[in-house]
Amino acid sequence: MTTENQKKINVKIDEAVGEGIYANFFMITNSPSEFILDFGRILPGLPNAKIYSRILTTPQHAKQFLHILQKNIDNFEKNHGEIKLPGTPEEKDIGFKSSGQNA
Repeated sequence: MTTENQKKINVKIDEAVGEGIYANFFMITNSPSEFILDFGRILPGLPNAKIYSRILTTPQHAKQFLHILQKNIDNFEKNHGEIKLPGTPEEKDIGFKSSGQNA
């Protein structure tokens, strides 16, 4: 598609939505016709997570979201370094290593 064929989309966001909602807990479920993305919070010392936002979308839009999110993560890591995930073991040498003259 050339830029001549692309249409400009004006995006509007109201103030309450623009403030955003913090999420540190995510669930994704799907059916043959839709994906359901739940965003919530779980807090230390509390037994339950609470969902604050639910997004329903088509499989095609879910895949587009995956691609644009991956592109944004790649750009972020290029500018700020790798995003480390807690609980992910770092690569470490295991076993004996040779050292000294004959190594």
